[in-house]
Amino acid sequence: MSRLRAFAEAAVSRLPARLQPMARWRFIKFGAVGASGTVINVAVLYASQEFLLRGIADFHMRLNFSIAIAITCATISNFYWNRRLTWRDRRHQVHHSALFLFAKYVMAAGLAIVVQSLLTKWLSLYMHYLLANLVAIALASLFSFVANDRMTFRRRRAKVPPSVDAAEAADAPEKP
Repeated sequence: MSRLRAFAEAAVSRLPARLQPMARWRFIKFGAVGASGTVINVAVLYASQEFLLRGIADFHMRLNFSIAIAITCATISNFYWNRRLTWRDRRHQVHHSALFLFAKYVMAAGLAIVVQSLLTKWLSLYMHYLLANLVAIALASLFSFVANDRMTFRRRRAKVPPSVDAAEAADAPEKP
């Protein structure tokens, strides 16, 4: 076992038992995808705020548009990579189009997106808007993972055939 894996396993084993399954490799993949999305988010936010939308004089109005563009770009990227990497093993269980899954992904991440937007706006009153955005992303990430694991890329429950006993009981005549 590699040192990194041994370190990760030791760290996960110190978590409460309820959190351990979530913190295994799927969450690490989710974190890696999220980190790439964070880079995209921050880069697009900066480019929009400082260059692309510079013609909008009002800082807060420009920030609203910049946040929307940044979150949209990061969400599209994160959906693609989470589908290809994080929940790749569940692809065979999902019988929907990518567009339908993307709609579910956006709905599942919707609250996280709203929280991130509001926190970024609120925290930007007290700190630089890029730092505010990073803090907001970190706080919204856990919710986003759970929502997407449970809703968008959830495991399909296997249909359990009725037991033989239940079938026999249904066929048996009623006792007086």
